[in-house]
Amino acid sequence: MTKSSELSGFYKLPVQERIKTIKEYAGLTDQETDLLRQSGALQLETANRMIENVIGVMPVPMGVAANFLVNDKDRLVPMAIEEPSVVAAASNAARMARGKGGFRTVSTDPIMIGQIQIVGIHDVHRARFEILAQKDAILKHANNQDPVLVSLGGGARDLEVRVLETMLGKMVIAELMVDCRDAMGANAVNTMAEAVAPLVEQISGGRVYLRIISNLAVRRLTYAKAVFDKELLGGEEVVDGIINAYAFAQADPFRCATHNKGIMNGVTAVVLASGNDTRAIEAGAHAYAARSGHYTPLSTWEKTKNGDLVGTLEMPMAVGIVGGATASNPMAKIALKIMGIKSAKELAEVIVSVGLAQNLAALRALAAEGIQRGHMSLHARNIAISAGASGDLIDKISAQMVAERMVRLDRAKELLTEYTKH
Repeated sequence: MTKSSELSGFYKLPVQERIKTIKEYAGLTDQETDLLRQSGALQLETANRMIENVIGVMPVPMGVAANFLVNDKDRLVPMAIEEPSVVAAASNAARMARGKGGFRTVSTDPIMIGQIQIVGIHDVHRARFEILAQKDAILKHANNQDPVLVSLGGGARDLEVRVLETMLGKMVIAELMVDCRDAMGANAVNTMAEAVAPLVEQISGGRVYLRIISNLAVRRLTYAKAVFDKELLGGEEVVDGIINAYAFAQADPFRCATHNKGIMNGVTAVVLASGNDTRAIEAGAHAYAARSGHYTPLSTWEKTKNGDLVGTLEMPMAVGIVGGATASNPMAKIALKIMGIKSAKELAEVIVSVGLAQNLAALRALAAEGIQRGHMSLHARNIAISAGASGDLIDKISAQMVAERMVRLDRAKELLTEYTKH
């Protein structure tokens, strides 16, 4: 009998009833069902208020990257990620950066862009002018939607209007520039865009469709820089190898995608640990990397006159420390406390520093020894666990696979069988 995924009224059920329904649908065992009920720090009742149709939570390991010195302030940085070697690599790169003063960072104001799409206009340039002529009235109406944000020094700061050529003809795009202060800003920006849409329609004579924030946060940028001593890196030959790897990424989008993924290993792990929107940051980062029409590295790497390595990283960083999952997830609150974060700007600058450190660690591994050598032992542990090993057997099996340079699931199962026979 074919099972149907049409579950009428599923969203109305209590969490425990949903779990029972899924158990019957998927044929889950009692042990599997018990795992769904084990929510850890994020209680099911809380999770049920965060998203829809909750049946459990998905745990991700959270480690702490050490050694970070950002603008002369020491930071321990929680990172939530399932990939082995990332936390260790970031910590090691941060240690090497300390020798030359650590990471220096700067940020722009936390300006997010709210887009209002206007269609059905015959004279688009006249409409653009008329909207701009009413800028003060539009900004005032937008700011009336969030007096708390305005009282904190934020709010709608400016209005820009563009004429856009599209496959359906010309459109007018009005863009609110909103200072979001310590919030990521999606709710505030979307609320303002929704509120001013009728006024924009009245002024332009067109019809508004989309009213929504842009995740390409080009007005909310964070920049980090660090110098790495050539001797700590392994010599000038390693520095040259890193520069060559960077040149490869600049010239080739296939390599560049992996180059930027290495940056995002660090960035996304801290974004997730702090309860921020990983998808928004990922989308903004890759769009920013392609803003010239050619997909390019987010970081730059250069060699100084004495042979040391200088790395910089610039990217949009729309993160907050108030609202959203940052406020509702207790683990996110703990992560912010561990970092000693007092503002969204501080958080953004720590995150970009971690991204730069992670990029350096990956490039150094590639240039000096190959990525798999340092990665293999940690990966082997995951393979051993997947094969069913537990306790001391995890270490024994992973060590044997690394020694044989045969880190595979089938080999892990063979070794597990051999060890459990004795």
